[in-house]
Amino acid sequence: MTLKEELTEKAHVVEKPWGHEEWLSVTKRYVLKKLVLKKGARFSLQYHKKKEESLYLLAGSIRLTLGKPGKQGNLETSLFRAGETIHLPPKMIHRAEAQEASVIIEASTPHLLDVVRLSDDYRREGTSKP
Repeated sequence: MTLKEELTEKAHVVEKPWGHEEWLSVTKRYVLKKLVLKKGARFSLQYHKKKEESLYLLAGSIRLTLGKPGKQGNLETSLFRAGETIHLPPKMIHRAEAQEASVIIEASTPHLLDVVRLSDDYRREGTSKP
């Protein structure tokens, strides 16, 4: 086995109601994902207790809703276009809605089940289900 073969990972695909995730790398220290959103689909309005994320919009455009912890009634919405990056610290309320088919690269801490859904179009509130 070559060193390349030993170190190469195969992407793990997780189907979601809004599109799918491709888990590109999962380690003890970080996770790298590619999130593919269908036009008009959106994530849950959510936050993470421990998970920290950086998002890079590779393609498309999204409407990103953000709010500080404990301020669910005071949310801000902004349009993000390809090439823009945002850092989401733990407890930051957030939701992305695809204005067109979009691709997001997400680098995060490895807290894969750490999601608190406040609102969800797919009836997953209060769960960490895909």
